[in-house]
Amino acid sequence: MAKFILRRGVSLLITMLIVSVAVFLLVEAAPGDLARHILGRDAQPEQVWMFRRQLGLDEAIHLRYLDWLIGSDWRASRLIGERLRRLEDPRTGRQNWWAEGEDGALRQWQMEDGTLYELELQEDGSTEKNAAGDVWSINDNDKSVFWGVDTRNRAVLWQEGLIRESVATTVGRARLEYTGGIRYIPLQRGFLRGDPGISVATNRPVGEVLGRRLANSAILASVSFVVVMPLALLFGIVAGVNEGNLIDSILSIGGLITTASPNFATGIFLILVFAIWLQWLPGATVFLSSRAIFENPEMLVLPVLTLTLLELGYVLRITRASMLEVLDAPYIRTAILKGTPYWKVIVKHALQNALLTPITVIMLHVNWLVGGGIVVEAVFGFPGLGTYLLNSANVKDIAAIQAGAMVMVVLAVGTQFIADIIYTFLNPRIRYD
Repeated sequence: MAKFILRRGVSLLITMLIVSVAVFLLVEAAPGDLARHILGRDAQPEQVWMFRRQLGLDEAIHLRYLDWLIGSDWRASRLIGERLRRLEDPRTGRQNWWAEGEDGALRQWQMEDGTLYELELQEDGSTEKNAAGDVWSINDNDKSVFWGVDTRNRAVLWQEGLIRESVATTVGRARLEYTGGIRYIPLQRGFLRGDPGISVATNRPVGEVLGRRLANSAILASVSFVVVMPLALLFGIVAGVNEGNLIDSILSIGGLITTASPNFATGIFLILVFAIWLQWLPGATVFLSSRAIFENPEMLVLPVLTLTLLELGYVLRITRASMLEVLDAPYIRTAILKGTPYWKVIVKHALQNALLTPITVIMLHVNWLVGGGIVVEAVFGFPGLGTYLLNSANVKDIAAIQAGAMVMVVLAVGTQFIADIIYTFLNPRIRYD
């Protein structure tokens, strides 16, 4: 069994690597210019060109993939020649990048009117600003240049005396700064280290918002999973054992109705009944704090009930079909003909094999419960992963889309790996494959 699990684990890691490349390329190949989309149609071509450069979109695509996956701080550190550190600003709570010199001082730089200034971090969180002095070096084009970290968490290659970019303007939702830089590398630790980049829509780290949204969806999915899966398996087994009886008809028809009903229609119907007519439960989820779910757990009732009704019918019918197929197998008929009690045949012989198919469906639906219930989240205003991905796609927030998509991939692959482990216990023959 250990060799089987190890082999499956390695194959799943390779799968995730291949899928990460596919996700990155698909998002990159999406139609439209990100810089133009953010700055608006009234932006000048030079502004679009400069903003693309500041976002690092002029870098080679393989470098951008590696920056997104494992981080850009290593590459930028070699160019700057100093160790890079990310520290939290105690005044704002934001994470800022600094270059750590041999003397232990933490510095950033900025260009103003062609003059480069050095900002040294003080113990109280403030900075001391001084002229950078003679920090320039000559490049292959006989230009005086300098690599450093700017105040917007980018590694920047400045050119001495470059003053044509001297005005800071605000265009659309983004602040376009003309800083004298000729090359930019946005600093990030990479998806594998929990930092997939900066959101171009909010100018905040994607990991901060994504983590909160994922936690909200995980709570909603966990409660729904705990409620629906045991009930669905139980009802499916009962329906399969009582094929053709009244109880089988009731459960099968009920499952068909809940599965066929669109989840937005089910959600609106529940809101009309329980929130508007009976006024028992809130019809929307209002998050006033990070602990809103725990402070007002009744907000989860209707979203969980909507997801439960949809999943209950689907898993119930899959379990019933699997149970009927197993009960029709020759070894089951042989056990019954030998006089083995019917309940013992069901529990000892049929149930274990009948659960193989439902386990696959259940594991696949865990991924859907976490991020795929976009319609349910939209109906109830639930701030989950699904709506986050939808909103990010609407504004073409590349970093958020890539990170959210990869989280969904990790969930799908992880749940499938758990299903493989469960298979080894349900079907011992798999252990030796």
